[in-house]
Amino acid sequence: MKKSMKKSLALVAAAFTVAGAFAPTLAHAEGVNLPEVVDNEGTPISGGTLKVALVGDPFAGVLSQLYYSTGPDGDVVDNFTTGLYSYDENFVITNDGFAKLTFDKDNKKVTIKIPENTKWDDGEPLTIDDVIYPYYVVGHKDYTGIRYGDDFENVVGMAEYHEGKAEEISGLKRVDDWTLEVSYKEFPAGMLQAGGGVSQYIAPKHVLEKIPVAEQEDSDAVRKNPVGNGPFRVKSVTPGESVTFEANEYYYKGKPKVDGMQLDVVNPSTAVSEMKAGNYDIAKLTSDEYPTYADATNFKTLGHWQNAMSYIGFKMGKWNADKKEVEYDPSRVVSNKALRQAMGYAVDNDAIGKKFYNGLRTRANTTIPPVFKGYNDGSIEGYTYQPEKSKQILADAGFVDKDGDGFVEDPNGKSFTLKFASMQGGATAEPIAQYYIDSWKQVGINVELVDGRLMEFNAFYDLLKTDGDVDVYQAAFGVGGDPNPINLFGRKAAFNYTRWATEENDKLLDALGSTESFDEAFRKKAFTDWQTYFTEEAPVIPTLFRQELVSVNNRVKHFDFKVGSTFDLSEIELTADQPAK
Repeated sequence: MKKSMKKSLALVAAAFTVAGAFAPTLAHAEGVNLPEVVDNEGTPISGGTLKVALVGDPFAGVLSQLYYSTGPDGDVVDNFTTGLYSYDENFVITNDGFAKLTFDKDNKKVTIKIPENTKWDDGEPLTIDDVIYPYYVVGHKDYTGIRYGDDFENVVGMAEYHEGKAEEISGLKRVDDWTLEVSYKEFPAGMLQAGGGVSQYIAPKHVLEKIPVAEQEDSDAVRKNPVGNGPFRVKSVTPGESVTFEANEYYYKGKPKVDGMQLDVVNPSTAVSEMKAGNYDIAKLTSDEYPTYADATNFKTLGHWQNAMSYIGFKMGKWNADKKEVEYDPSRVVSNKALRQAMGYAVDNDAIGKKFYNGLRTRANTTIPPVFKGYNDGSIEGYTYQPEKSKQILADAGFVDKDGDGFVEDPNGKSFTLKFASMQGGATAEPIAQYYIDSWKQVGINVELVDGRLMEFNAFYDLLKTDGDVDVYQAAFGVGGDPNPINLFGRKAAFNYTRWATEENDKLLDALGSTESFDEAFRKKAFTDWQTYFTEEAPVIPTLFRQELVSVNNRVKHFDFKVGSTFDLSEIELTADQPAK
């Protein structure tokens, strides 16, 4: 997943010069085109250990498809768990993965067939019951994760099960040990997309069913000894720091070609030097430091545009755990649309993309990434750098500096200071956060960091999930394979950290999720209508679209980073005992 200067900006002058004159100091700052596949010379050795750097903060350790909520945990899970289905370069579901899916649009059904006689990495049989079980966990009234939402409620009988009115989910028909038929209330075109409505989860029922749903997230089966069906098996976990994996001989594609994998959390400040020293084979290095490793000789960097984006969000309510939906609070100062719009026009995200990310990130015009061709409406300009417009919006809405301290009061004449949450990261995290704060101050909005400092990754997301004391935050999200934003901004989406909801937003999202959306003209118009409304309302300010990068050591024989590729870690071969230096 997932954005006129005063002299007070002098503290970040080393990173930022005068806005509007953010000329990149690097000749290659724009137009970076990176390859998506690498083939290295050398004869593969037998076995070996793949060394992977997980660049960033310590992972939280929620190692389950059903429960993890942060990117680092997801990265760990992907190594020992395989999703249900594959998809192509346009994120359309294909039958090249674990399961084969048959879509019946007229009857609003999907038939899922998994291969026979496969096993979990503990040797136990994997059957269609392990595909059915996640529905009963996510839909359970005691479920503690964030997966339950509109997509799951779209399954016939799910709402009744969730509310305790039924013991079974009527829309799930177990055909045989390998086949499941799922019936849906609505069947929009997004059902054909990865993450667009068909659950991709598989969970080891034989392990988890022994644990009450309310206790699963904190159990050893999730935190210490997870069982999976992916290319590697978890051998040991050092909480937050590292995971040791061994090859899974039961993997449905065949046992991996390497003996195992060592994954270590590596601080972004040292990740480049670690890769240059030959300590790791694979690392997702940050784009802000790209110039420092662009010419590395012992590894190559691949990249593609992500279905993700960064954004500025506004906390406008709380999560109602009983109703499992957003509870919007119109009394909060950031619930005033004019304030949000003014904050959007006060910052120069074009300059941030060029100066700090070397052209590997660009200003986002909407929350629909352009990787979804035809759905991102390029005619919508979004929030460009217009500080004078920002000031006018504030004045017109009654945000006026009445006491002469340089900061506006709210329309009721009450002074306010917005609490801003931003995460720790690479070398640019602090100056970018400070730039936003100073840019808002330039137009008269008083903003301060929560607790006066950047936050650790997991603490940051705990703050958002628990609706802590925060007004504004800087974050990022992955869109998944379906551009429909309902799981990010829907009323029943736990991921809707802004806690913003309106009846009009409900209506526009319903159109995107309707059966009529199979008509392409209808679908495009529905996306344009939603983007136009959402941009005007500004519950979030889109900041940057981004390229995802991965750096691969020269001893890795072949690596494919293309979107939709069926290549996975089981196919990796090494050409030396240790990474090249």
